[in-house]
Amino acid sequence: MTYTQPQTFPDSDYFQPQPQQDSELLRQIGFIPGLKELLMLRQVHALEHGTIWVLSEGNNNENLGGLSTDQGFYIYGQVNQDNLHQAVGRALERLQTGEWNLAVHPRCGTNLSVAMVLTTGLALGSYLILPRNPLSQIFGLGIAAATAMEIAPEIGLSAQRYLTTAIPFNLRLVRIAATKDFWGRQAYFVRVRWEEV
Repeated sequence: MTYTQPQTFPDSDYFQPQPQQDSELLRQIGFIPGLKELLMLRQVHALEHGTIWVLSEGNNNENLGGLSTDQGFYIYGQVNQDNLHQAVGRALERLQTGEWNLAVHPRCGTNLSVAMVLTTGLALGSYLILPRNPLSQIFGLGIAAATAMEIAPEIGLSAQRYLTTAIPFNLRLVRIAATKDFWGRQAYFVRVRWEEV
């Protein structure tokens, strides 16, 4: 796979992120348990993607990966800690100043999840609709899988854009440290904190 630029957001005032949107949502319905953590996770997820885009620019480095939590994110792969610190700062600045396309990444796990849900749903639908003979069922399964694989990338990108990421207007970098993740793999952890806008 070759390096490609992130896709741009459509020009639409309706979906333009606003700096105070998550802070305002917390002021209105912050009593809902876990809401702040969910909002923070979405912003961290976008910053993780932005950081990987910035680190990959010009390097064609596809060996980088990430994993977001509500406290920050892990970065996996060969990267210098100073370069990572600069990339996080640049990604945060670029995302906050309008380069919202950096929040979406084609290798995100959201895309895989969307593909699995679509494939399962379409396969189940074809099973229920088509006659129960083996030939019809195999044909239906093939059509369901092909259709899911065709539409999943675009739906996955939309799911990232509108559901699993949010522009990190409320995030500030705390520190970056070499560590091990939940499974004992070497990584850097980029810790962030929430600040009201």
